[in-house]
Amino acid sequence: MVNLLENAARYNEPGGELWLTAGAEDGVARLTVVNCGPHVPDEAIPRLFEPFQRLNGRTADGGGLGLGLTIVRSIAAVHHGAVSAHARAGGGLAVTVTLPGVRPT
Repeated sequence: MVNLLENAARYNEPGGELWLTAGAEDGVARLTVVNCGPHVPDEAIPRLFEPFQRLNGRTADGGGLGLGLTIVRSIAAVHHGAVSAHARAGGGLAVTVTLPGVRPT
């Protein structure tokens, strides 16, 4: 899930905050990463999960290939999980990965 954290940091506002929450409930692990990046229109979110797709100006720093969330989605799918994202009202994204089959330790 390094890609998820790298994306959140790369597309955050300068000096913006990142939040990471993790836990498990009813056999499902959940990891959520939230940043304070620029506004992302709701209709653009599905495109972020497609290979080589980036929003305007999101890679102006020269980093990234537009594969971060595609890789996250692929890894989650291999483990029978899922990934979802929603735009934050003040800007940025909240991305959640869920993975089934977690056993209590």
